Amino acid sequence: MANESKGINIKILDDELRGRYSNLLRITHTREEFILDFINVVPPQGVVSARIVASPGHLKRIARALGQNLKHYEERFGEIAEAAEPAGGPLN
Repeated sequence: MANESKGINIKILDDELRGRYSNLLRITHTREEFILDFINVVPPQGVVSARIVASPGHLKRIARALGQNLKHYEERFGEIAEAAEPAGGPLN
């Protein structure tokens, strides 16, 4: 039998399809997992709009995929200027 690629059907609920806005990312980790909190900051407060928990090995794949996509984007559309650090210091 020839090597056949079997796809995975991915479903997305309407609520997730709209996406979430984030202008801040907080990353924490333990030995077993990384926690990425995507935050929408509108002073005087911020709200976590999504939380992703991933194993260290999976996070490494995510970081590589993000880097590759950023490279492809900049090759097509030009270099992206890095955003300035948020004003007001760390969030609590």
